[in-house]
Amino acid sequence: MEPTERGAHHVQSLERGLAVIRAFGAGSPELTLSDVARSTGLTRAAARRFLLTLVDLGYVRTDGKYFSLTARVLELGYAFLSSMTLPEVAQPHLERLSAEVRESSSVSVLEGADIVYVARVAVSRIMTVSINVGTRFPAYATSMGHVLLAGLDDEGFARYLEQAELQRLTSHTLTSPAALRAELAAVRQQGWALVDQELEEGLRSVAAPIRDRQGRVVAAVNVSTHASRTPRETVIEEMVPPLLAAAKRIEDDLAVAPAQARRG
Repeated sequence: MEPTERGAHHVQSLERGLAVIRAFGAGSPELTLSDVARSTGLTRAAARRFLLTLVDLGYVRTDGKYFSLTARVLELGYAFLSSMTLPEVAQPHLERLSAEVRESSSVSVLEGADIVYVARVAVSRIMTVSINVGTRFPAYATSMGHVLLAGLDDEGFARYLEQAELQRLTSHTLTSPAALRAELAAVRQQGWALVDQELEEGLRSVAAPIRDRQGRVVAAVNVSTHASRTPRETVIEEMVPPLLAAAKRIEDDLAVAPAQARRG
């Protein structure tokens, strides 16, 4: 939902330029001018100007018909990621967790309606799309998303529902706000989330919250596996305990990281 009022400081052209960049994603790596205009709500003339400016700056490439992002867009997120202690702190714990359960593990944060991966250790590829730092998925269909959404207060969750589109990605996806709200209540009570093939058929994952010193959920850590080789009962019995232990170790290290950084 777009804000109805903007401050005098608001630069609309910057907002539109960022909207053009956000039009590209895992499901739409290449877009035509018409695609971008339709996705952003811009006129074709305006979309063309923004796209060609981004081409001039090196953030977008084109073959004359299709446009796609270049690796240079990573610079836009690098300053944010490099200023965080979370990825650096979490990485060794993810490596230990993955070695223990012999599955891939990741850490993500909530950004808008999506989760964004900020750290990852991949043991095997079990999804049709590759996952890297910076990959985004809809929060409502992922275990880490459920953990992060469960950490929101009522107002925060209401804002989330305003911007999220609960689309059916598989036959297991929760698309009802009421069903999602009930699932999040269960996640809060048990302290972890298990999502079974809601994002992609065959993908089963479990996640736990990472809290700051004030007890706020700031990130999530997960373990993912293929449903054909790991039954739900095995995930709960053999993966949840080491996952919760890894989350606690990350929390403990995050609690002292800022003080160490100040001393350094």
